Amino acid sequence: MQTTVPSDTHSKIIGYLLWIFGFLGAHRFYYGRPITGTIWFFTLGLLGIGWLIDLFLIPSMDRSADRRYTAGSTNYTIAWVLLTFLGVFGLHRLYLGKWITAILYFFTGGLFLLGVLYDFWTLNEQVSEENQLLH
Repeated sequence: MQTTVPSDTHSKIIGYLLWIFGFLGAHRFYYGRPITGTIWFFTLGLLGIGWLIDLFLIPSMDRSADRRYTAGSTNYTIAWVLLTFLGVFGLHRLYLGKWITAILYFFTGGLFLLGVLYDFWTLNEQVSEENQLLH
């Protein structure tokens, strides 16, 4: 019986760096948990309690993300850094090869931030789909 080892799609180091701002849910969005990421954002990490607990949950969130998403030439961490810091300019969309929406984001401030919010919810799936296409 052959078992497949999941590819390392997400970084624990990035997960812990995002955890520093985890009371805003950043690490949860990164690991593909947008619902709890949104809850953390609006409750400041469940008033800090959930944020502290997440310090110990990051390794399991990382393993779960590695099993859930497809590895490939499009790097999740690069896409997330571009979205987090330059999302309103659409650079993460350029990285994914989505030129038309990248231009739209550039001229509309990330579609008036609604597009950026959408991408926080769906970026892992977008990268995974891109990696599946490139296989």
